[in-house]
Amino acid sequence: MWTKLAHIVIKFRLFLIIGVGLITVFMAHQMQKTELSYDFAKVVPEKDPDMQYFEYFKQTFGEDGNLVVIGVADSAVYQSINFKRFKFLSDYVENIPGVTGLISVPNIHRLQKNTESKSFKAEPVFPVIPDSQRELDSLMQIIQEQRLYSDQLINPENGAMLMLVTLDDQVIQTERRQTVVGDIMHAADLYTDKTGIQLHVGGLPYLRSFLAAKVKEELDLFLWLSALVTALILFIFFRSWNAVVFPMIVIGVMVIWTMGTLALFDYKITLLTGLLPPIIVVIGIPNCIYLLNKYHQEYEQHGIKMLALSRVVRRIGIVTLITNFTTAVGFGVLAFTDITILKEFGTVAGINILATFLVSIILIPAVFSYLPAPSPRQLRHLNLKVLDRVLTTFDLLVHRKKYSIVVVSVVVIGISVVGLLRLDSVSFMADDIPKGSRVWQDLNFFEENFKGIMPLELVLDTGKKRGVSQLSFLRKVDQFETFVAESPHVSSTLSITNFLKASRQAFYNNKPSFYDLPNNQDKNFLQRYLRNQQESEDLLSALVDSSGQKMRLSMKVADIGSNRMDSLVHQSLEPKIQELFGDTEVEARFTGTTLLFIKGNQFLVKNLRYSLLLAFLIIAVIMALLFANVRMILISIIPNMIPLVLTAGIMGFLNIPLKPSTALIFSIAFGISVDDSIHFLAKYRQELFSNSFFVPIAISKSIRETGPSMMYTSIVLFAGFVIFAGSEFGGTVALGILASTTLIVAMFTNLIVLPALLLIFDSGKRRRNRHTLIEQYDEFYNEENDQEIDMDLIRLDKGNHGIYQEEQKLGS
Repeated sequence: MWTKLAHIVIKFRLFLIIGVGLITVFMAHQMQKTELSYDFAKVVPEKDPDMQYFEYFKQTFGEDGNLVVIGVADSAVYQSINFKRFKFLSDYVENIPGVTGLISVPNIHRLQKNTESKSFKAEPVFPVIPDSQRELDSLMQIIQEQRLYSDQLINPENGAMLMLVTLDDQVIQTERRQTVVGDIMHAADLYTDKTGIQLHVGGLPYLRSFLAAKVKEELDLFLWLSALVTALILFIFFRSWNAVVFPMIVIGVMVIWTMGTLALFDYKITLLTGLLPPIIVVIGIPNCIYLLNKYHQEYEQHGIKMLALSRVVRRIGIVTLITNFTTAVGFGVLAFTDITILKEFGTVAGINILATFLVSIILIPAVFSYLPAPSPRQLRHLNLKVLDRVLTTFDLLVHRKKYSIVVVSVVVIGISVVGLLRLDSVSFMADDIPKGSRVWQDLNFFEENFKGIMPLELVLDTGKKRGVSQLSFLRKVDQFETFVAESPHVSSTLSITNFLKASRQAFYNNKPSFYDLPNNQDKNFLQRYLRNQQESEDLLSALVDSSGQKMRLSMKVADIGSNRMDSLVHQSLEPKIQELFGDTEVEARFTGTTLLFIKGNQFLVKNLRYSLLLAFLIIAVIMALLFANVRMILISIIPNMIPLVLTAGIMGFLNIPLKPSTALIFSIAFGISVDDSIHFLAKYRQELFSNSFFVPIAISKSIRETGPSMMYTSIVLFAGFVIFAGSEFGGTVALGILASTTLIVAMFTNLIVLPALLLIFDSGKRRRNRHTLIEQYDEFYNEENDQEIDMDLIRLDKGNHGIYQEEQKLGS
């Protein structure tokens, strides 16, 4: 098979190059259709009961994540001139296209009783902002008496103030959100520039806009940075521009194919899929390194270019395919999860990693067949003294200290397991926000002054129409709201009870002491006023369903993490609900973006664990097919499990939590690192047959033959992943540092631990008449498979230092 493939690649190389080029042009056209995702990642499956209920909640009461919040804690804002400017800012923001509503202190209305029409009328507290500071302070005292706004717009303890901006539901899921949020930010910055008063901005639309902008920025940065780093490493290794330019062309093709695949599948660029192009760069380069290294080794032996290129395909074609397949498995298993973002990431990565093999096995031999043969200077890397000394050290260490290596490995595993047991799984809404950034500081501001701004919703179902209007029910709701107000992590609630209390206060001439639920005496009077209150219909529709059976109770919480949030809901709020409504027909259910996000991350980590197990099983099956030997399967898996256990231990000792970005590392790193084992064991088996099944010699030759390529590719992978440590996203930083650490440790375990295990546990005995799949690797081929070379077509090129070059076209 591989002999025929070599014939096809060499004979039809021009047509194949044109074919790859045409596909690339098509993919380049498709990639122009790719779009950024402007929503939080879809982590919870659509069929999940909690997700379905959340969708029902949004249809009934509206979106919970459409609020942008502007906050200020500077007392200078209450100076007349600055307060006027804050009023102007409020009016300007309210008129930005895409903004559907705004509430701020300068625009506050209070209910006034109209005894003639028996109704309430909302009148502005500030018809005009007064020039006199005394008048302004007097009006602010009226604001303080409006208990409805206490803790909702104003912190009564320190005077911190909020402006609540509601965005159109249709805007927050589209690219227009970036423009709207950008306009709000620009207006806030102008106010700060004019007054010197620092404004803070928060809310989910703002947070999502920031993440979307950063994803696009870092996609471009890391793509170019990964290309630059890998190109530099290639030049250092091979000292040839040809060995840099054309592998980078291969990678460029694959980046275009990757982005084109996203567009073809109608996937959007998320925080996860945005990492695919630089990852493809990093993973694709090892293919080119193995192929070029083998080409140079073959050419150094006999000096015939076309024969060397043909043997590259025949001798390492299958092992390159298998290593790409195992890497694709590490990513591809994510496509079998129930999580949309993982499905998209795993599908696109798996397809394009396999496509990388196809493109590299075509373009590298085809393109280099048109280029001059490598010069002696370009082959010098095969005999580097530094590399030779390192490999000699490894060889001697393995032979002389094999038992010590195993003991050290066991100790490292034992210590790592201790750290692993300390590993905790926790995630935050703002996990990926750069620490110290303006967004991070603003989130802290809202948590310190208003207990947070992350939405948490509670729906109470009375079980009967107009059940919400019963005073006995409302009093229990009020008791629950009083309990919530005492929580250090939950803001004051907003529900129909706030509106009823404000109505009662208005009925009694806005005296603060009457801010309470109606009693049996004044209930009838209030009902008469409320029936005539037309202006409250929109407000009521957002708080109570059309039948009056269900009500919404909105809270804002601090970003306290998934574990503490779970405790807050299940160990604090739900028991109180049970205490108040346990003997009634009322059903309570918590929902909202925050809970779905937290559940999604827990679900994500769980699925990533399953994907690691699935990757482990698939790769074990691949090993079984390759070597048909249980002992070899175990020996090959152990060196690749050590880096994973070590990384998990480091995470435990350093208190790095297991979250989506860190859990993703393990299946990916396992799929990549096992490639080195396959290369080493394939060469080891071949050397056993060539050296009378004498294990020590087979080990030494395998280390020296596969060691350079393994070290080159590991250095590329390390450098390629470690650049992610420069990200502003905490999750991406963790991915970069931990993945690069895992892969560089895997290089040492495959060059030291794996040979030591073979020396101890493998007798070297093999049946000559039993052929496994891996015997298609390297020199496991029949002599007659070599292409006949027409000696008349070989000439001595004196202009090329006497190097023989073959000009025969194979298969012609």
